[in-house]
Amino acid sequence: MKEIELDSGVIKSIKKVRSSNLPLYKKIKKQLSLFQQNPQHPSLRTHKLTGDLKDSWSISIDRNHRMLYYDGVTFRFFLFGTHDEVYKK
Repeated sequence: MKEIELDSGVIKSIKKVRSSNLPLYKKIKKQLSLFQQNPQHPSLRTHKLTGDLKDSWSISIDRNHRMLYYDGVTFRFFLFGTHDEVYKK
């Protein structure tokens, strides 16, 4: 099983969520736990991205929040935010 790595920016974002939105923080932990067990779990809505983000993948945390990652030697999460923030719309 591959390891999960969180970039420093993701760690910083999650710490900020922990202090300001505990339900969202708990959801992040739950989704990362599901991902560790099965990266294709249906509730994660895992999908490969296209365009400028074509080398990365996305999972859903909730209806509005996403985490993006690279699939390599490890699963390296590099971005967390709302749908619009991560996809720059």
